[in-house]
Amino acid sequence: MGKNNLYGKMCRCEPGVRHRLSRWDPDETTGLDKEQAQEQFDKTIKRLQELEFLLYAENKQSVLVVLQAMDAGGKDGTIRNVFGPLNPQSCKVTAFKTPTSVELSHDFLWRIHAVTPRPGEIAVFNRSHYEDVLIARVKNLVPKTIWSKRYRQINDFERLLAENGTHILKFFLHISRDEQLKRLKKRLEDPTRYWKVDPADFEERKLWGDYQKAYEDAFTRCSTDYAPWYIIPANHKWFRNLAIARILAETLEGLKMTFPAPKYDVKKIKVK
Repeated sequence: MGKNNLYGKMCRCEPGVRHRLSRWDPDETTGLDKEQAQEQFDKTIKRLQELEFLLYAENKQSVLVVLQAMDAGGKDGTIRNVFGPLNPQSCKVTAFKTPTSVELSHDFLWRIHAVTPRPGEIAVFNRSHYEDVLIARVKNLVPKTIWSKRYRQINDFERLLAENGTHILKFFLHISRDEQLKRLKKRLEDPTRYWKVDPADFEERKLWGDYQKAYEDAFTRCSTDYAPWYIIPANHKWFRNLAIARILAETLEGLKMTFPAPKYDVKKIKVK
């Protein structure tokens, strides 16, 4: 599985480094074409299904997957293609929308902690606690004195999860500004996608540079050995899916999981 962890090495944001999105090419495909990538993806999904079953059976460790992207970046498509084939009994998805009044009455991590994975589970976050250093920062929803503290609080929170058996993978789906515009326009041309149309998405494009800088600061300050960020080239959806599936599979392979011993002596059980 995976030649020398190619995708992990290529996409990983190393800790302690100042990260700039301009260094990552959103069109990168490592020389693969769509057909080649699909063939590799199909094999990887089969292996992921086996590893997920083992994770669930062992019931000792868990995995948290964070998905972040600009509007139309492909979070829903990633969930449908990469995580859709997995067992919903042990793979749960949570989409974080605008906080409710109850959620706002607590600290910003309160609603996040409530849905972190139990042992044996994979939890997928569609948006996450990082919104509180992204949109909250860019749109001035809270003052800098508040959001500037959240990087440290996020690192402490993720360390807590990691030290209690949760393996964290954070993926930023990196698309170009032109690709985003193309995808937003497609929504206007396809009646089956009208439900996704939000005029605010077109307004948010004006803040592209502000969001890019906010993301770069999050990668720089919150990519750690125990909770790394990965910048996934995502202009080509088929490559995005393959890269994330391979990184997830390689991570699960590295957990050295084993099936638990049987609770009973199966040799003495007679079936009539």
